[in-house]
Amino acid sequence: MKKECLILSALISTASAFSQHKAPNIIFILCDDMGYGDLGCYGQKLINTPHIDQMAAEGMRFTQAYAGSPVSAPSRATLMTGQHSGHTHVRGNKEYWPQSAVVTYGENQDYAVVGQEPYDSAHVILPEVMKKNGYTTGMFGKWAGGYEGSWSTPDKRGVDEFYGYICQFQAHLYYPNFLNRYSRSKGDKEVKRIVLEENIKYPMFGDDYFKRPQYSADLIHQEALKWLDAQTGEQPFCGIFTYTLPHAELAQPHDSIFNDYKKKFFTDKTWGGEKGSRYNPSDHTHAHFAGMITRLDSYVGEILKKLKEKGLDENTIVFFSSDNGPHEEGGADPEFFGRDGKLRGLKRQCHEGGIRIPFIVRWPGHIASGTTNDHQLAFYDILPTFCELIGDKKLPDKNKDHFDGISFAPTLLGNDKKQKEHEFLYWEFHETDQMAVRMGDWKLIIKKGIPSLYNLKEDLHEDHDVASQNPSIVKKMLEVIQREHQLQTDQEQQQDSNPLSYYAQEQQKDHYTHSDNQTSAYHEPTEIPQT
Repeated sequence: MKKECLILSALISTASAFSQHKAPNIIFILCDDMGYGDLGCYGQKLINTPHIDQMAAEGMRFTQAYAGSPVSAPSRATLMTGQHSGHTHVRGNKEYWPQSAVVTYGENQDYAVVGQEPYDSAHVILPEVMKKNGYTTGMFGKWAGGYEGSWSTPDKRGVDEFYGYICQFQAHLYYPNFLNRYSRSKGDKEVKRIVLEENIKYPMFGDDYFKRPQYSADLIHQEALKWLDAQTGEQPFCGIFTYTLPHAELAQPHDSIFNDYKKKFFTDKTWGGEKGSRYNPSDHTHAHFAGMITRLDSYVGEILKKLKEKGLDENTIVFFSSDNGPHEEGGADPEFFGRDGKLRGLKRQCHEGGIRIPFIVRWPGHIASGTTNDHQLAFYDILPTFCELIGDKKLPDKNKDHFDGISFAPTLLGNDKKQKEHEFLYWEFHETDQMAVRMGDWKLIIKKGIPSLYNLKEDLHEDHDVASQNPSIVKKMLEVIQREHQLQTDQEQQQDSNPLSYYAQEQQKDHYTHSDNQTSAYHEPTEIPQT
């Protein structure tokens, strides 16, 4: 009996050791245009987010986490590449759909080719790193890393299962004509369009638009849950859930979530719509916006519930964040909700409100619950963090592959003494001609060649420019900008030259543009001040 107990004890010990060294699963939930102050756990009073708040209570909430850019495509590029926006190829919301011919869905016209600037084919991106390490990968939501048929679509960049939008302009519609899919398990050879047959019976703009029944956010979430439900734990998995909520347009099903907020905000704002940008009118902007965040919150709750049901909870790291600060498109009203969390600036600005974001990480038994951390991190830190968490010691190679990130895994695991700190954080956004650097408590912003300096410890709202009083600090930070701003290579510029030439399509004589979807090629800032 004693011998049997010793054997059983040894087996349990071995199993425990194996469990401890088993590669963790990773879920990264990225929402669209959620401001720092949009969640209850970050101080929001008007919007209910119980599941995300609970996630924060069970994990670590960061107070000084930053997006890679103040708009979607370049911000996601920094996450995918581990490079900041002075190095990564994608540095703006360059679009390719205006150059495309049109196709017809029912009585609706849409573009034959849609999408954004592709990721550099020579630079490894996050899903490829996970595949190299034996992970199965799923991505559900917005891609925004290459146009249809380009060298950078999910099927070519390490993603096993994809469902959602290839194009972020298409994602302006929550009741679109089609979504995109790539499914290795279903035998897909490339990304394909999935026509939403019930939606195309109705127009894309106006009152009848809301008769469309197929709501994209729900469809994408259902596919994400199906993929998650198919995971057995035998092979580690990495899910990147890039939900479009709460980005405009302000639209959602008129269910209990919406109706509850409609009662709460009895006196509400209306908005007339913007057809060219695919933002439909809204009679209840506040109710719609709040409801969209609460709907997203319910998705997070269902993901965490699914992990527990399948016994995958304790070996799965779940991240939650946003791609940039709050927006004003589609009738959104960030001032009403205090969405900037008392920060200055919105989306498209390098002020804190445009780039400081909610960031929560949960891993039961590994990350201390209910902790708040002020470690300074940016999206380009995520790739090296993943590498450390999964035990990949070869990637990223900072010198060979030019990665800019620093793993914050030590912070997550409570090893603060081993945590390396950034000398600086760096941003560029050329569509509004802005650049920014943060060094400790100092923040330098350049707008159209003019630098301004702020001390965030004393002036979080960035109201008081102290550049003239601190010339040596300004000089030091300008030297960082001059060093980190990397001109694009001749090869990259050539890639930009005529990406749709092989489609042999007529250019549209009349196409829509929007400030969130610039059609111009990458360009340098007008001026970088000299030291």
